[in-house]
Amino acid sequence: MHAIETLLFDFGGTLDSDGVAWKERFHALYRVEGLELSVEAFAPAFYAADDALVGALAPSTDLKETVGALAANLEIELARRGVGTGHGEIDIARGQRVALRFLTEMSAAFARNRPVLEALSERYRLGVVSNFYGNLEAACESSGLAPLFGVMTDSQRVGVEKPDPAIFQAALAALLAAPETTVMVGDSLRRDCEGARRSGMGFIWVAPKDVQAAERGSADWSVLAAVTKFPDLLDILI
Repeated sequence: MHAIETLLFDFGGTLDSDGVAWKERFHALYRVEGLELSVEAFAPAFYAADDALVGALAPSTDLKETVGALAANLEIELARRGVGTGHGEIDIARGQRVALRFLTEMSAAFARNRPVLEALSERYRLGVVSNFYGNLEAACESSGLAPLFGVMTDSQRVGVEKPDPAIFQAALAALLAAPETTVMVGDSLRRDCEGARRSGMGFIWVAPKDVQAAERGSADWSVLAAVTKFPDLLDILI
């Protein structure tokens, strides 16, 4: 590995959490609301709700609007599957409560992680590479983090998703960066690590201890380090 000059970050699950994806976080919040579904049973409804947003949101849609739209879609999907309220009815109020809690947790993560990113930006070029809906720049703007990034690369806008190397190459080109001096920071081995490997970049994994223990066998040479808390990146990179 050459000296690191550039850091690319995943957005959802990485910048707004400690390696826990949106699906798992929404599932946890719905369980608080009394929805007794395993994460495996919840997943099809989440993916359908999530997929419906891709390309459907205006580029100016902020995070509050994005999360609200996702929660509303989720209520529709849960009701369609007969698990919304138990009667096939759409529970709008529950979706709003879940969205508010999700946004509150996300805001706390942004506030905690911003000083970390500020410290890193003094030493490295920073960018975001995300499988998103077409409004990544607006999402980053509303998070307060956008000024720290030289590029925000959205799969919907580029036309390819991680782990396709093309989305990483788009970010590298915008930053005038080379893959051998770039590290991807993300929570997904399948999307972030594999994309980094195929693009010739290193990878730092952000994930809870139990996830790392369960999936470590899937990791390969491109995992330079693994952390369980986003601020722990400073111990590695500064």
